[in-house]
Amino acid sequence: MRPGPLRFAGRGSPLSARQKQTKWIRVDRERVFGITSCVYQALAVLVLRSVHAQHVPQTCTRVHASRRMRTARRAPSCFETHRSALSLWTHRFRAAMLLSMRTKIQRGCGMRARDSRCKRACLVARTALAVCFGATVAGVAAARAEPTFPSKPIHISVPYGAGGVADLTMRLLAQKLTERTKQQVVIENRPGAGGLLSAKAVLEAPADGYTLGVIGNGQAIGMSLFKARPYNVLSDFTLVSMTASFEMLLAVKADSALKTLQDVVAAARKNPKQLNFGAINPGSTQNLSAHLLKQVSGVDVTIIPYKTTPDLVTAVLRGDVDVGFDFYAGLQAVISDNQVRIVATSGEARNPLLRDVPTAKESGFPDYVVTSWNGLASAAGMPADTLAILNQHINAALSDAKLQATASALGMDARGSTPEEMRARMAADVKKWAAVIDKAGIEKQ
Repeated sequence: MRPGPLRFAGRGSPLSARQKQTKWIRVDRERVFGITSCVYQALAVLVLRSVHAQHVPQTCTRVHASRRMRTARRAPSCFETHRSALSLWTHRFRAAMLLSMRTKIQRGCGMRARDSRCKRACLVARTALAVCFGATVAGVAAARAEPTFPSKPIHISVPYGAGGVADLTMRLLAQKLTERTKQQVVIENRPGAGGLLSAKAVLEAPADGYTLGVIGNGQAIGMSLFKARPYNVLSDFTLVSMTASFEMLLAVKADSALKTLQDVVAAARKNPKQLNFGAINPGSTQNLSAHLLKQVSGVDVTIIPYKTTPDLVTAVLRGDVDVGFDFYAGLQAVISDNQVRIVATSGEARNPLLRDVPTAKESGFPDYVVTSWNGLASAAGMPADTLAILNQHINAALSDAKLQATASALGMDARGSTPEEMRARMAADVKKWAAVIDKAGIEKQ
């Protein structure tokens, strides 16, 4: 059965072609512009609400004013101020578009022309909506991406006791970071257990940049020194920046017949097993540096471990060991008193505080380069923008002239790095010290 002709509601006569065209054009135009104006209004309200969320309305400050008075005297918010203007603009926009469409209809247009114009109107409306929405989202995203880190105190966990080289470095850095970020930077000493206590505190904290830990070549050594380690220094941490480096000093008693590193090696080769090297703690950087010199020079000497640096210094002064291996900070007092003589340093370049002392490379041992270093890291997963801000603050703080002068007086080279440079250095040291430990036959702990 064929459908009957379309009729107006309440009337019995069928619609003419002209009436059909007029009715559907009216329906289409109202649908298009109704949807368009509603979406425009919704987007505008969303933007105003975002602005209003950050706006604090001005209220009456009189304590005993009535609720009605406080309401009456409250200044309108950003959202309230512009809502009426928004409604007026939306009304005018829709009215103007409807009037324009009505005028064109009254002039007459064919069904095909009407379809074309409606399609063009829809396309223009969609394009405008897309541009408006994209600009709104981009603006909100940009506002939310503003660097607000840090907004609370930062904690740095140090795996050594107070007063050590790493502790002094971090305290200098913490002072400058506090000045730059306007947030307190707190040093927390957690010595013991080979640095595991400090590492645990860092790894259990959120990777948000507010809990950092000191790691360096000591952790690189630990990767091969311990049988079972609860973390991997290369995969379980976000490496932020290196902070300082310091080379080893080779010290002999002031009246020793050994004047240079060549004298030490020559005496060891002439009298195998007669010379003694001294350093603290098996597996420490000092201890492994003594093993490394033994390996690269091919000498047969005895390496005696000591518990502390003062114990080592006492052994050198008594003549119990022929050569002691330690950092400048630990030997500074006896160097200043001319009780010991430094025959060589282990860095790439001469120590600024010991300009007359050659490096081991200059003395004919190019493979003997030992530079201990420290850096900062957090648990893995720190956001990239937080990492970038934190790295920038650390590098800027380490570039401070006063900080560098203070660090240099302690025998340290205060210098930052990129996260990538720190990772490359860590990976290289893991490989380097693993080979030294294996060759020395040091028992894993």
